[in-house]
Amino acid sequence: MDAFDADVLIYAAGSQPLGGPVRALIHDAGDPAGIGSLLLVPELLAKPMRRGWTEELTALGSLLAQLDLRPVDGPTAELAAELGATYSLRALDATHLATAVLAGADRFVTNNRRDFPTSIAEISITYPDQL
Repeated sequence: MDAFDADVLIYAAGSQPLGGPVRALIHDAGDPAGIGSLLLVPELLAKPMRRGWTEELTALGSLLAQLDLRPVDGPTAELAAELGATYSLRALDATHLATAVLAGADRFVTNNRRDFPTSIAEISITYPDQL
């Protein structure tokens, strides 16, 4: 099963070219279509809520509804701290990655090449142009 970073879900909800492969991946997956941190909700929805972008809210909400959103519990927070220290990740990025690792995801789909190089050992990092 795949785990998703916020950036690729934004692409999938919109019309960016990299969104197509991510939309197809989610569409073709079972139920749930993937895994994510519950922190995806405020990360993805706050800006469109603030700006009143109802179409974007609907599209993002639809994508989030297809994911198994995992809470940030103690083990996730501890692993996020370790991953953050090891890979110099910000807390939110480390938490998304820790969620994917602890959930047993096969890969973490992101387009954030700067923070998530393919050299991360704990999980396969996959970029949308590789789907």
